[in-house]
Amino acid sequence: MAVAIGAARVWRQSRILGQAALLLLRRPGAQGLAISHPHRQQEQQFSSLDDKPQFPGASAEFIDKLEFIQPNVISGIPIYRVMDRQGQIINPSEDPHLPKEKVLKFYKSMTLLNTMDRILYESQRQGRISFYMTNYGEEGTHVGSAAALDNTDLVFGQYREAGVLMYRDYPLELFMAQCYGNISDLGKGRQMPVHYGCKERHFVTISSPLATQIPQAVGAAYAAKRANANRVVICYFGEGAASEGDAHAGFNFAATLECPIIFFCRNNGYAISTPTSEQYRGDGIAARGPGYGILSIRVDGNDVFAVYNATKEARRRAVAENQPFLIEAMTYRIGHHSTSDDSSAYRSVDEVNYWDKQDHPISRLRHYLLSRGWWDEEQEKAWRKQSRKKVMEAFEQAERKPKPNPNLLFSDVYQEMPSQLRKQQESLARHLQTYGEHYPLEHFDKPLVGEAKEWLKLSRF
Repeated sequence: MAVAIGAARVWRQSRILGQAALLLLRRPGAQGLAISHPHRQQEQQFSSLDDKPQFPGASAEFIDKLEFIQPNVISGIPIYRVMDRQGQIINPSEDPHLPKEKVLKFYKSMTLLNTMDRILYESQRQGRISFYMTNYGEEGTHVGSAAALDNTDLVFGQYREAGVLMYRDYPLELFMAQCYGNISDLGKGRQMPVHYGCKERHFVTISSPLATQIPQAVGAAYAAKRANANRVVICYFGEGAASEGDAHAGFNFAATLECPIIFFCRNNGYAISTPTSEQYRGDGIAARGPGYGILSIRVDGNDVFAVYNATKEARRRAVAENQPFLIEAMTYRIGHHSTSDDSSAYRSVDEVNYWDKQDHPISRLRHYLLSRGWWDEEQEKAWRKQSRKKVMEAFEQAERKPKPNPNLLFSDVYQEMPSQLRKQQESLARHLQTYGEHYPLEHFDKPLVGEAKEWLKLSRF
């Protein structure tokens, strides 16, 4: 009896399932038992040659051969240049035909930066400032790109783009003030040397952590797009920073949000002590652009005209078309990474000398000027003397100025100072009242020795 009841249940369930299956197959587009309908079968047949991929994630064709893409069979992205190493224009149609005054500004900005680097580097070695980073060998990437921008275009730098500010007429006095952290420093002495910033010149303050500026720059470019601001954002970084996750996020956001931004990579051969051969296996940084859907180009970074042409065209199209561009400027870091680095431990003197003597961006532009009759040896000597004098005057002035008042440590963060920060401020004042003689407070603005009570009053604003 139990067996009969069980069999009846199985039969009833299978009958219900069968009815459901028939109902399902009668729905439009149903498959499976459609073989019982010859005309429907005929509709489903098509040639494999007409079988196109419908996947939404890529644009591609089907292939019937198993094959992995070999990176070494793809020829390297070529390097665009305008001048050869002797300063001669290679293709007249690529000559930007810049006026004499503009080219002379290129040259004077590059050489003034070089002079400032030498003096500040030596001042750090003498213990006058705590830290410095030179720009030797990369001056062409700074000036060529800066000259192609509008003065209102927003700049996000890494830490080796002082030439961009130099070209925008940032005063030598402010360069020195920032490195010395004196009362004229716009950052009020809170940042490391070479971490420049200038709101009036649309140059966002440098941050020490690598690549943080990349997604920030994309956000600024997206805001400019939404505001129809007719401006571009340029974001500088080195090839080492391109290995950071922030670079991936920035590239992808810029492409998908269609932002008017120029990613400017200074590929100078080294990420501190790590050569490019140990940083990546692909074809540099420009090769990554197409993978994100970004228009990309590789230029000779020691050719200031090539950098200028590429940046100018990228800027024009970025604003007109609301899309990102990637420029990889191939150059060489002649100096140490910073004053904390000794590059002789990981590269030869002969290697450095080659780039310094044979393929320097300043030398190349000087050859161009000499060939045009726009510059001569007498002018060179006079300018070198004049530029050194200007840098030394700013240097001496910066040394004489006092440091900012320590009370400024607590300002410019909150509109109204919170209680816990006020307590810290008062604690420092009491500490200096007790132990002030152990600190060089006479070097600071409004010395606080014997004035702790007065400071305690000031701290309660």
